[in-house]
Amino acid sequence: MGLTACSSGTEETTAAATTAAEETTAAEAEAEETTATEAESEETEAAAASGDPISVCIVYTGNLGDKSYNDSCNEGAQRAVEDFGVELRSLEGTTAAEWEANLVAACEEGYDLIIGASSNIADYIIEHGPDYPDTKFAVIDTTVDLPNVQSISFAQNQGSFLAGAAAAMFTEKTDIEGVNEDAIIGWVGGMDIPVLHDFYVGYEQGAKYINPDITILQAFAGTWSDPLKGKELTLAQYEQGADIVMNVASGTGTGVLEGAKEAGKYAIGVDLNQDGDQPGSVLTSMVKRVDNACYLVIESVVNGTFEGGSTRYLDLEQGGVSLTDFSVMREALGEQFPEDIVEKCDELAQQIISGEIVVENYEGFGPEA
Repeated sequence: MGLTACSSGTEETTAAATTAAEETTAAEAEAEETTATEAESEETEAAAASGDPISVCIVYTGNLGDKSYNDSCNEGAQRAVEDFGVELRSLEGTTAAEWEANLVAACEEGYDLIIGASSNIADYIIEHGPDYPDTKFAVIDTTVDLPNVQSISFAQNQGSFLAGAAAAMFTEKTDIEGVNEDAIIGWVGGMDIPVLHDFYVGYEQGAKYINPDITILQAFAGTWSDPLKGKELTLAQYEQGADIVMNVASGTGTGVLEGAKEAGKYAIGVDLNQDGDQPGSVLTSMVKRVDNACYLVIESVVNGTFEGGSTRYLDLEQGGVSLTDFSVMREALGEQFPEDIVEKCDELAQQIISGEIVVENYEGFGPEA
């Protein structure tokens, strides 16, 4: 009896010890796994702290040299290279197949940060981003709700409101050569995607704020990289009575500005200050600070403040969008330059900032989107 009791107690003690050891081993394994995961997620911050360069890859929908959206993004990236010493690679492409292939290639190469330079990249980040949880992604011009993605969007509707108002006022200046009697303005976009509709909603609202009866011609080129198509669409709108056309077409938009010069008409630039690209033919440009968006997200990785799953919204008040100062056109027109347009646009900008004027958004856009 005594021996049996002793043996049973020993077995129970041994079993308890074995169980405790197994639990300890499991806990240690779990702790090691957690530590490893934390270490992986902190590699970028550690690299920044140690002075090792952050590696950044930007995937473009189109080519650099467009004097518009892509070049603006690259300006911000180059500024980050100068300020932070980051290692930068740019992947360019003009088709959806190239965009996806470039994104996947960037993921495989293990960059610290991959930036989708436009909303066209969003679907590919949604598809492939979860497979690379330790890679930081950013997308510009739209929002992606993933824990390793930071989104940056703009109030392009607000800037376009001002552009539309300026166009509507300019088309009434019939004493200026090339401006006809018709209250017709135009708008040429690149690809038919939601963010461009947010541009157009603001442009239309701004134009009709000035003249409710104005006619607005709209066309999409279906591409970011075909200046000849941009020119063709622009010349067609001039033939239909427009005397000023807004360019929202990236590389295709080069043709919009060339068309204005060729026809003796006028245009409005976009993204970068394009006023000097065709001096005397570009009334103003709706500048969209894509450069700042790119710079800010790179800076956040360098500083260890990157916030996945968040969206940063850059509006008129924050300087995310604005019109240029009209100085190139002022010089071209001399005494004929309509100063009242500048004054009115400044007034409208303040009314938007104060909330007195609320600019509409296309569905899915805005500060709460």
